[in-house]
Amino acid sequence: MEIQETAAVPGAYVITPHKYPDPRGDFFESLRTDLISEAVGRPFTVRQVNYSVSKRNTLRGLHGVLIPPGQAKYVTCVRGAFRDIAVDLRVGSPTFGRYTSNLLTAENGVAVHITEGLGHGFLALTDDTCISYALSTVHVPGTQFEIDPLDPDLDLPWGFTEPPLLSEKDARAPSLEEARARGMLPRWPETFPEDAEHFAPAVPG
Repeated sequence: MEIQETAAVPGAYVITPHKYPDPRGDFFESLRTDLISEAVGRPFTVRQVNYSVSKRNTLRGLHGVLIPPGQAKYVTCVRGAFRDIAVDLRVGSPTFGRYTSNLLTAENGVAVHITEGLGHGFLALTDDTCISYALSTVHVPGTQFEIDPLDPDLDLPWGFTEPPLLSEKDARAPSLEEARARGMLPRWPETFPEDAEHFAPAVPG
């Protein structure tokens, strides 16, 4: 597999598998924790695996997890297709508020690894879209938080042509600036000090 860190959001990685087709179909490796750990620079140990199934035009996110405990995600498409977006929520990061957007489908097999401190969301592009999340920590009640996925200051490129289907909690989530003012967000580089190696010095403003 090919593992590439995104330029827009350090800590978000796009994983493209090498497929091996034959007359029966094809085969590819979806997850190699040894290769992910090497790319990220720290162990990625899977503690929990979740699946979600969504109707077309369902928007889930933006979701984050407080640090501690923090939570890295390895996101793949089992069925259907979705627009996946990761946003840097680490206060003090030179890329705070920036995003990376990727198309994940059952056919292309592309995955996204999202490190601790980033927010994540997706828009389902087909009915019955099924998504798998391999998580570095188990669910801890009360540690997840939400950011408004339609925050105009973020201006995320979801690409929907009609109002998306949102949960009540996501629909009333605070904007990024409101969440920062409330002290809800993780701070960089306190998430992991070695993350500082990914960045050039921050510029004023």
